[in-house]
Amino acid sequence: MEILGIDIGGSGIKGAPVDVEKGMMLAERQRLDTPQPSVPEAVGDVVAEIARLFNWQGPIGCTFPAVIKHGVAYSAANVDQSWIGFNGQQLFEQKTGCPVLLLNDADAAGIAEMEFGAGRGQPGVVIMLTFGTGIGSAIFVDGRLVPNTEFGHMEIRGKDAEDRAADRIRTEKDLSWEKWAGRVNEFLERMEMLFSPDLFIFGGGVSKKHEKFLPLLRTQAKIVPAQMLNEAGIIGAAMAAKSLVR
Repeated sequence: MEILGIDIGGSGIKGAPVDVEKGMMLAERQRLDTPQPSVPEAVGDVVAEIARLFNWQGPIGCTFPAVIKHGVAYSAANVDQSWIGFNGQQLFEQKTGCPVLLLNDADAAGIAEMEFGAGRGQPGVVIMLTFGTGIGSAIFVDGRLVPNTEFGHMEIRGKDAEDRAADRIRTEKDLSWEKWAGRVNEFLERMEMLFSPDLFIFGGGVSKKHEKFLPLLRTQAKIVPAQMLNEAGIIGAAMAAKSLVR
């Protein structure tokens, strides 16, 4: 079964058709810049352009960096605030002429990792974290997703956790891997206190450099790098959209 997966981020929008039974992209992904300002109409035009690049006419799974309930965004992390209360799923269906399922970006990445990647066959509590512009999160209990957790917005030292420990902050403040890992450890300590996970999966762009920081992290739970890297959002979005296929 082939479904188009699209992954919307604060800086780029990426997409590719996916074989959802094998968890693999069927063509080289296409990436276009996220429009600035990232208002709904402009983002919708880019989503439609990616669908057009693949001559796509079937179902589409699409991620978004926000709490998503029934296609509506209830937050706006690293995108324009006009998204709050907006039905993005409906907009993307109008723009593409295709059935669309919209979901949280980290939830999509987690779905892919749990089915085909680092979380495959893992029982108990698994927390997927994506470190990039912000910190995305997804939590699974015996393989079942609890959606829209957004742990990156948990307050630590008077700030959102992602405003202290996202990979963006490491770059902006030119933090050493050791200093950045210290901030991440503080975040992980809070996660362990609240959820007692069995496994952390680290994803996002920084996961490509996992050998530089994973040995510096200190948790009771096992920590592993994501296996699907930046393809996880695209693949997970497509997998979630299987519900659109009758």
